[in-house]
Amino acid sequence: MAGNSARRGAVRKKGKGNTAGSGGRVRRGLAGKGPTPKAEDRVYHKAHKAKLAAKKAAPARRNPKATGAEWIFGRNPVLEALEAGVPVQAGYVAEGVERDDRLADIFRFTADHGISLLQVTRAELDKMTGGGVHQGVALKLPEYRYAHPDDLLDAAITAESPGLVVALDSITDPRNLGAIVRSAAAFGASGVIIPERRSAQLTAAAWKTSAGAAARLPIARATNLNRTLAAFAKAGFTVVGLAGEDGATDIAEVPGLDGPVVLVVGSEGDGLARLVREHCDTLASIPITTDVESLNAGVAAGIALYEIGRHR
Repeated sequence: MAGNSARRGAVRKKGKGNTAGSGGRVRRGLAGKGPTPKAEDRVYHKAHKAKLAAKKAAPARRNPKATGAEWIFGRNPVLEALEAGVPVQAGYVAEGVERDDRLADIFRFTADHGISLLQVTRAELDKMTGGGVHQGVALKLPEYRYAHPDDLLDAAITAESPGLVVALDSITDPRNLGAIVRSAAAFGASGVIIPERRSAQLTAAAWKTSAGAAARLPIARATNLNRTLAAFAKAGFTVVGLAGEDGATDIAEVPGLDGPVVLVVGSEGDGLARLVREHCDTLASIPITTDVESLNAGVAAGIALYEIGRHR
């Protein structure tokens, strides 16, 4: 309308400092900032400080997969581990968990042996066990402290009876490791040697299978198994490798079993590695029927250890 242009403020006058627009400067300045961080991730916010304080106060509540902790969970596995003498760093039970005879046995065992069970929420126990089926109860095992191979060599040399050490090559099943540790303890070995790589370590499964023997028998980790075998041979030990192929000597006829011996046990599938074979003084076999291709590594080690003990 003709008269509206004369109304005060209806027309903006151009003058010094007045622009038609920002030309996109403001928009470009705001671009690329990203979403606003959460309060707990802002270092200056009190929520961030509270998060750090909670982590410091409760380190055991972090995810075991991230910390490398070894856990046993589930009512049957927990009770079996307790009865087998597996060492316990901490025990946990979920609030409001449904009681049954197995849980009552766990409570009775822990009370009789002075093992405390800390009560946590089910969500916390889920987080500790990495989402495993824990049935309301879990045990955290302490980190196992391995011996040095030189310590086993010293112990075998100073033993009252002829030294006996078991070395394992590529045994990857922790249950086989536990079974061999149990047999080695039963037949008077000074310890067991495992490689640092490509070998089962002393996990919860190995602890349970050893039936407590892992707490009494030193287990050493060798950076280089072949170098360790060479050190034992230099000290006067006969290095006997178990092998199933033709040409191997019957274990009952191997010379030197009444003296210091290192028994080397390979994996059930691949047997002993080539370099390990070269460091053995004798390759020994256990006679079996042709209907069976091979023996389980744990079983074979037990038979060989019995035969060594019989020679002594």
